[in-house]
Amino acid sequence: MLNATMLPEANFRLPDTLAGELATFTLLGLFCMFSYFEFNFPREQQPLKPLRLSYKTNIGLLIVNSTFMSLLSLSSLFAIAHHHSGQGLLRYVSSPALQALLSFLALDLLLYFWHKACHQFSSLWMFHRVHHNDLYLNTSTAFRIHFLELLLTNLLKAAYIVVLGIDQLLVLINETLMTAFIMFHHSNISFAGEKLLGRVFIVPYLHHTHHSTERNEHDRNYGAALSLWDRLFGTIAEVKPKTVGIKGRSPQNMISLIGFGFSQLKSPNTQTLPANLDEMIAEAAYYRAEKRNFKPGYELIDWLEAKKEIIKLIYCEPPTRARRKPQRNNLFLNLIPRH
Repeated sequence: MLNATMLPEANFRLPDTLAGELATFTLLGLFCMFSYFEFNFPREQQPLKPLRLSYKTNIGLLIVNSTFMSLLSLSSLFAIAHHHSGQGLLRYVSSPALQALLSFLALDLLLYFWHKACHQFSSLWMFHRVHHNDLYLNTSTAFRIHFLELLLTNLLKAAYIVVLGIDQLLVLINETLMTAFIMFHHSNISFAGEKLLGRVFIVPYLHHTHHSTERNEHDRNYGAALSLWDRLFGTIAEVKPKTVGIKGRSPQNMISLIGFGFSQLKSPNTQTLPANLDEMIAEAAYYRAEKRNFKPGYELIDWLEAKKEIIKLIYCEPPTRARRKPQRNNLFLNLIPRH
């Protein structure tokens, strides 16, 4: 992610100032290119006014986060790399090319597990949902990050730099590449060969699934650059989401969005759904069919009604029907895991 930690610090000398400037201009150029294509050749048609608000909010957060991080010299990735370069695990690897490859793979794997944790733990999701509440995905969504999530992410990156002993130039290269990938997979574009490229990298159609309002879809495709980790750990999903964002009302302007990251979780989207939700619905639908002696022609109705009942019970909402046999209620309740 592009932020102030990618800029030279006053208390040490960057090996090549030109490299930092080149990285900044490269990312700015990529941002403009992705934005141009999504405005002129969009994957999904988006209303102009909300899209402009999205850009305004996301760029505002980028500026706030960059200012915030620039005040925290201890979390500066370049400063840490300056002091720990060559002292970590990579000192046992003699080839600079192999060092670069291993450091990039390690960073991408770290971000995969960190991203997954941000979805699984409510205390982290509270901040991460700021990123997910963008209703119109675009290149600038890459920078829609709550400043506390940004701080925690950079602390993890700092630990990764110390453990591996990565030098400043390699930090700059990895940060530039990762920011480019993140802007790319948030962009509202499509292109020939996208699915083929998605076998190796996280591309827009994969990450758009991750921004679905449906929990069973947005708890997928956690990768930042490579889709390898999602395929390896079974979290890959290749479906087109009906809607993106988060369920329930949430603010879209910058100031309110920062406060939203500190608010309590109220949306059903933030609750943990059972992993075997489909099995629960299937069993409930089977029960309904059994009551009718499996009379054909009602399969879809049974499934939809069963899904409605299960969701209502999970969220402790009153059932749609007042008359219900006690045995049937007990059956549905027994399907729901205890927390």
